[in-house]
Amino acid sequence: MRYFDYLTKEQETSLFYSPPVSFNQYTAKDLLAYAVGAALYMPATRSSVAEDILKLRASGLVTVIIDLEDAIGDGEVCFAEESVIRHLSFLSAYAENEPDPLNSLPLIFIRVRNPVQLQQLIFRLGPLVTMLTGFVFPKFTAENGADFFEAIADYNSSRSYNAPVLYGMPILESAPIIYRESRPGSLLAIRDLLDDYRDYVLNVRIGATDFSSLFGLRRSPEISIYELAPVRDCISEILNIFGRVEEGYVISGPVWEYFGNKGRRSLLPPLRQLPFEEPFGRQTREVSRVSSAVDGLIREVKLDKENGIVGKTIIHPSQLRPVQAMYSVMHEEYVDALSIIESNDGSRGVFKSEYFNKMNEIKPHLNWAKRILQRSQVYGVLHEEQHFTYLLPENEYTHV
Repeated sequence: MRYFDYLTKEQETSLFYSPPVSFNQYTAKDLLAYAVGAALYMPATRSSVAEDILKLRASGLVTVIIDLEDAIGDGEVCFAEESVIRHLSFLSAYAENEPDPLNSLPLIFIRVRNPVQLQQLIFRLGPLVTMLTGFVFPKFTAENGADFFEAIADYNSSRSYNAPVLYGMPILESAPIIYRESRPGSLLAIRDLLDDYRDYVLNVRIGATDFSSLFGLRRSPEISIYELAPVRDCISEILNIFGRVEEGYVISGPVWEYFGNKGRRSLLPPLRQLPFEEPFGRQTREVSRVSSAVDGLIREVKLDKENGIVGKTIIHPSQLRPVQAMYSVMHEEYVDALSIIESNDGSRGVFKSEYFNKMNEIKPHLNWAKRILQRSQVYGVLHEEQHFTYLLPENEYTHV
């Protein structure tokens, strides 16, 4: 499986200086954590989940999360669990008939409600559990977290030698995390817990919808989550504790809940000045028609990236390509990062960028460079004259 594998060979060659690498469930955790990317939620009760996964896989779906929690009603739990087994059985039969089974399906996760459901589902799935890359743990706290990860650890300790590792992705979204008086203790306790199960923690995810709900807030499509003060402050502390380079985790950004092409573009000037501007005044691919929902999504992903976040929860297929495209690495970023890594031999401390527009300081920028190179493996490096907007659908973006 690779990002942007729907491109023809000619398109890939013209767009990418260094194309994305392939990966699957067996890929090393450090790289796989970056590969989760735009994770599409699907309610388990939807009858067409398996068919939709196959259809969207052909057009770029890489990660799907089948939801047994908030997306279904409390009275639908038993039906939803049975549906998960049907969906995975269908997908398993499909993959068995494919020439390359490992690359025929996206990374599949299930969001469970609680540790008891997790344990029961692992048992009920039997061999089908190897279809999964992992489980997602909502409302994760230090109090319930050990039970979630102990179930994962128990499975991994007894799995077949040729079965992939099963991972967990906790969602930080509970009241003790965002309430100021309990936040430091809650986050530090969760960090200590995750450190005990580090081998099985693939991502740390931020659940900003639940955070916002506790204050009666809901951001509009024109507003970034970073502009909601209580949520912004909480995200800042999550990044501080879990995003440190040496002992941190890959952190995935909050869900973007708006989609569709209706609505005026209220951020036309900022959008053209931020993600769509081309370096050195070269002509760029500009937006012919974009809804405020896509405007807001692109703006927020840009802010996610600037804060060290990789990946995002999404709820509609139209959000896939904008998020994926924005994580591709620009040629300038790649050249700077590679030069910093290669110059880290003690012979000098600072040098001029090959683009002649900045100074690269080796020690302060070294960790940034390492992260850029990791991202470049998964999402590829664009040619100097290319821009992420060229990876977006033609019916949304055109040349000017």
